[in-house]
Amino acid sequence: MRYRKLGRSGLRVSELALGTMTFGGKDVFGNVGATDVAGAKRQIDMSVDAGVNLIDTANMYSGGAAEEILGQAIAGRRDQLLISSKVRLPMGDGPNEEGLSRHHILRQVEGSLRRLGTDYLDVYHVHQWDGLTPLEETMQTLDTLVRSGKVRYLGVSNYTGWQLMKALAVADLHGYERFVSNQIYYSLESRDAEYELVPVSLDQGLGIMVWSPLAGGLLTGKYRRDQQPGDGRHLTEWSEPPVRDEDKLYDTIDVIVDIASVHGSSPAQVSLAYLLAKPGVTAVIVGARRDEQLADNLGAVNVALTQEDIDRLDKVSAPDLIYPHWHQSLLVSSRFSEPDLAWHGPVR
Repeated sequence: MRYRKLGRSGLRVSELALGTMTFGGKDVFGNVGATDVAGAKRQIDMSVDAGVNLIDTANMYSGGAAEEILGQAIAGRRDQLLISSKVRLPMGDGPNEEGLSRHHILRQVEGSLRRLGTDYLDVYHVHQWDGLTPLEETMQTLDTLVRSGKVRYLGVSNYTGWQLMKALAVADLHGYERFVSNQIYYSLESRDAEYELVPVSLDQGLGIMVWSPLAGGLLTGKYRRDQQPGDGRHLTEWSEPPVRDEDKLYDTIDVIVDIASVHGSSPAQVSLAYLLAKPGVTAVIVGARRDEQLADNLGAVNVALTQEDIDRLDKVSAPDLIYPHWHQSLLVSSRFSEPDLAWHGPVR
């Protein structure tokens, strides 16, 4: 396991992090997993033994049950681990039970701390955009949490490029703490993040944490043109992530499987190793219903992809050059910076 600085902070996190969406299994999260305290302890032990030092959770996973289970599972070893949690999405039915208002953030951070059995969070991510609350209110409240010691570093998740830049501008204008982490969906199924979010993260010094790096299981090799899993689920039924080009996905999976066979590894490991080789990526979050799946994912750090492997995967999964990217590639590529090249790469 290697450790990477989280953005411009001094915090070093393991390149694989353990995700806890499978903890609890309440409500819609039962479709993802239902890991109990005993199972959580096993998975945390496996992860720590592999060198993982970061565990990612959220207040709304299973309505708070994931945090409760995580808190019980890490009792007595909190100081050995880094804990990331989140705030923004609904935690009840009232008009103030969601969002990034001062009211909601302060209530939710106290709830997370209580459920986790700790007095601080290492990283606190705003989980989604809130277009109704002034950014000054959100960023000032987050700054207060850092100054109070309840939160050590700030992160953002699922913002667009302009929303992220606006939030950073507000922080800079008022001298508030900046985000150091950008948690995004990024995978070989969809590299949309490369349009704006990867370049802005590189430019502004945010470390990228990747959620759903296996696209909800699509990139494990279980789904092939000539075979479907026993659950009968068809690709067009997926909504997170949505499958917009089935043929392209199958082409990508074919290349992943071929490279995996050469390396003697699993398709999941190749998919994870690919992300770990991409610019700006600090940590890839892995989680699993079963211990065997987690063990396989943790083995991704031992897969050394060649440049030829990465080039093949880049080519088969490449997203279209949307405007203004195609126009810039045609006319101004001679003056691209490192963040520009993270998206464009060699001019297509």
